[in-house]
Amino acid sequence: MTDALRQARRIVVKVGSSLVTNEGRGLDADAIGQWCRQMAALSTQGRELVMVSSGAVAEGMSRLGWTSRPRELHELQAAAAVGQMGLAQMYESQLRQFQVRSAQVLLTHADLADRERYLNARSTLLTLLGLGVIPVINENDTVVNDEIRFGDNDTLGALVANLVEADALVILTDQVGLFTADPRKDPTARLVERAVPGDPQLERMASGAGSTIGRGGMLTKVLAAKRAARSGASTVIACGREQDVLLRLASGEAIGTALIAGTGKLAARKQWMADHLQMRGAVVVDDGAVTKVHNEGKSLLPIGVIQVQGDFRRGDVIAVRTLAGQEVARGLANYSSSEARLIARKPSSQIEALLGYMNEPELIHRTNLVLS
Repeated sequence: MTDALRQARRIVVKVGSSLVTNEGRGLDADAIGQWCRQMAALSTQGRELVMVSSGAVAEGMSRLGWTSRPRELHELQAAAAVGQMGLAQMYESQLRQFQVRSAQVLLTHADLADRERYLNARSTLLTLLGLGVIPVINENDTVVNDEIRFGDNDTLGALVANLVEADALVILTDQVGLFTADPRKDPTARLVERAVPGDPQLERMASGAGSTIGRGGMLTKVLAAKRAARSGASTVIACGREQDVLLRLASGEAIGTALIAGTGKLAARKQWMADHLQMRGAVVVDDGAVTKVHNEGKSLLPIGVIQVQGDFRRGDVIAVRTLAGQEVARGLANYSSSEARLIARKPSSQIEALLGYMNEPELIHRTNLVLS
C-alpha cells in the first residue's frame, strides 16, 4: 500500500458515523476539520479527493433528541432529512477555511444500477473533480427504501471508487484495522497489515456488527475492498483518529490494513466492460474513425459514424464496427440510438444545435471504450 497510496492521484475517503458524530453525540467539528485540512493539503499536491461521509441519520438523531437508532423507515428518513442539512453545512464551512470548494451529492443504488443515471453521476463527479471541487457524497436516505438502499456507506464508498475510477479507497473507522480475530475477545488477535481483497479468510476474520450508531462493521469494509478491487482500486482500512492519517498514508506510511488490488485500474475496467455487459446495438464507422479508435486510442466522435444499428439508450453498451462488419471496439454510448442517428456524420460543435443540448462531445469516450 506504500506505493498504492503514494502514487494515487484520485482517492475516495469514506468516514463512518461513529467518527463523524463522536459516537452519536453530534457532528464532531474538530474531527471533520482535521480531515478537511488534510484533503485540502492533498489537493494542493494535485490529487483529486472524494469524501463519502456517513452521519446524516446520526446527526438527525442528535438534533431530534433520539438516543437510539429508529427502526421505522419513515423515522430514519426523517432523521436523515434533518441531519443532512447540518452535515453539508459542516463540510462546506470546514473546507472553505482552506480555500477549497465543496459540493453535496446524494446517491441511491438506483442511480448506479441504471446505465444512463450512472453516466450522469459519473460525468457530474468528474466535472467537479476537474474544477478542483471536493464532492461530499452520502446515500440519499430520505428517499431510499429497504429494497434499494446501499445498506452501509462502506459499500457506497466502493461503488463511488468504481464510478470515478479511483486509484485508492481509504476507509476511516474507529478501529485500528482488520484483526485476525476480535481483539476485544481474543488476546492473540493480530493486525492484518497487508492482504489481497477477496481472500475468503478476510471475511471469516471480520466480525459483523459495528457501532450502535452506524450500520456497517468490519465485514462491510472487507466486502467493500473486494468490490473496489474489481475496478483496480486498492483499499486501506485505518483509524480516523490517527494524527494526519490521510497525509501519512499519502506519503507512503503503512497504517492500518492494506488490501491491495491485483489488477490495474485500466485493465480491470476494460475487462469488466468486455465480459459483463450485454450489447444493445452498434455503430458502423468510417476508416478514419477506425484508425482513431483502434490504432490511436482516441474517443469515437459522431462525425465518424456512418450508420446506427439497433435501439439503445444512453449508457448502454454498443459495438463499433467497420463497413465490412468487423467489430473493432465496444463501449458505453453517451447518446441514445435516436440521438446518434441525428448527430451521425456531424461535427461535435453541432450537437447542441441538433439536439438542443450536449451531454459530451464524444459518442463514446475513450475511457469507456474497450478494443475488440
